[in-house]
Amino acid sequence: MADFWLDHHRETLLWKCGGLTEEQLKTRCVEPSALSLLGLVRHMAEVERDWFRTRFAGERVGYLYCTDDDLDAEFDVAGADAEADFGVYAREIEAVRRTTSGRSLDETFMDPRREVEMNLRWVYTLMIQEYARHNGHADLLRERIDGATGH
Repeated sequence: MADFWLDHHRETLLWKCGGLTEEQLKTRCVEPSALSLLGLVRHMAEVERDWFRTRFAGERVGYLYCTDDDLDAEFDVAGADAEADFGVYAREIEAVRRTTSGRSLDETFMDPRREVEMNLRWVYTLMIQEYARHNGHADLLRERIDGATGH
């Protein structure tokens, strides 16, 4: 069930981005905020990687867009390539699926940043909440771009 709800939110984010030009995907609609639809896609790829692969699975995969000096770099989309970034997002989701396949939601790990034991269920709950919040942002961004609402 956790996979179902997480996939629902992943698909909602992609649906909110559908049919737009690269320029529209990069539009920052609420100045001075750096939020854009493309920035949200890049952010969610980064967050998926961080929580599932780096923290839960202990992989040393590094950042996709961020650096230690700029932990918000994924929102800087001025020179970004939307098609490439959607490919990165899709590949990251597939990597996460491979990481979690067959794993128990009760499986625990030590979060290296918080130094507390957590379980995979907590990560799914966090990710569903993260997508829900950002899909709300995506609703507002998309409505501002072309008036589209819903889903």
